[in-house]
Amino acid sequence: MGIEVQIRTKGLVVAGFVALVTGAAAMLGLHVTAGLDPMHGLISEYAFAPAGWLLGVSLTCFAAGAALFAMAMVRAAASKRVALLVAAWGACMMLVGAFPTDRPGVPLSMSGGIHRYAALVAFLAMPLAGLILARLVTRDRWATAMRVLCGVALACLVAVVVPYVLRFVGIEVSNDDIPAGLTQRLVVVTELGVLVLLGRSLLLRCRDKAAAVRRGAMGERAADKAPALAS
Repeated sequence: MGIEVQIRTKGLVVAGFVALVTGAAAMLGLHVTAGLDPMHGLISEYAFAPAGWLLGVSLTCFAAGAALFAMAMVRAAASKRVALLVAAWGACMMLVGAFPTDRPGVPLSMSGGIHRYAALVAFLAMPLAGLILARLVTRDRWATAMRVLCGVALACLVAVVVPYVLRFVGIEVSNDDIPAGLTQRLVVVTELGVLVLLGRSLLLRCRDKAAAVRRGAMGERAADKAPALAS
């Protein structure tokens, strides 16, 4: 029974990786075909490109990958806080894809507001999940890499938020004046990196638990044979 649970959990993680790779391929294809400036143009603006449908595909795949990882964490009896944060990240990615941003120069609409604040919650949720997980897997040599990725993601998130704060207080800052596109892309890439490391930790957890179940089964068989040999 234990082996079957680990096989199903591993299946969820593998499916999650497939979803993430598919989402990354769609996002890369969008960047190649859209021809927008990645240094200053925001990812959300790709929705208005001819191949803008790839943005929805990419975000949906990222959301699916996060949901599958969260389900795997529940099955593996891993940290509930991390599972909830990963699930929240996935749900926010779905909202970001379902509610497109407004075109540049247009007042903020309800769709644009949902898009913006869902992205903010997502950008906060994944680094928190990674930092919590890194504390729980201190023996894992990749825990340091996860902390670094989370730190970079949070630092870049601050850089993303600062222009909005400046505009809110009346200081006009254009995306052409700052590398807004670059910092946003760094947030996304580092958070996907955190998600990949999280998936890796789940695979290792499945492997270790499956090995423990096998050792337990072998020990039980050896114990059953011992009385028979003694008689």
